[in-house]
Amino acid sequence: MSRTLRALVVFLLLSSCGGGTGYGTAPRNLDNACAILAERPEYARAFNASARRWGVPAHVQMATIYQESKFISDARTPFRWSLGVIPTGRVSSAYGYSQALDGTWDEYKRETNRFAARRSDIHDAADFIGWYMAKSTERLGISPLDARNQYLAYHEGRTGFSRGSYNGKPWLLRVSGEVGERATRYRAQLGTCSQGRGLV
Repeated sequence: MSRTLRALVVFLLLSSCGGGTGYGTAPRNLDNACAILAERPEYARAFNASARRWGVPAHVQMATIYQESKFISDARTPFRWSLGVIPTGRVSSAYGYSQALDGTWDEYKRETNRFAARRSDIHDAADFIGWYMAKSTERLGISPLDARNQYLAYHEGRTGFSRGSYNGKPWLLRVSGEVGERATRYRAQLGTCSQGRGLV
């Protein structure tokens, strides 16, 4: 066997072993909170830890992650194109489960002393969402249970939310309503399954 062929076989074997972690892929059934947690038990631990630390319940975190990344750990925004063929960079620096921007992620790491945190790690992403929304509760008075308005503040930033910037964006008002509905649905589902037992 040639050296090149041997290297290719080793690479393919290592790639297939790594695929079992689910890195970069979404759970199969995103419409059922119990199915999500059954497939990815580490998610329940992440959401619960964040909820206990920041007071933002699991179903609100889950509905936000669904909207932002569809639970894809390495999700990125699309490329911008010049002349339809030349990539000129991504639409924004949003990345990972939470689609946190570079600057906001850096602020989170500084304030929480979690300098090794990664946006592609569900534990760090859930903690980030809890941290951000807890600040929205503190500064804007939005209930941690109010997924719709928490999402608006998450998307627009707290300054944008306080100015009502979302009122000029009918599509965002529709999306935030969908986030609220999904959070309600996830909450009801979590109340019926063992995966949801004990979640805050």
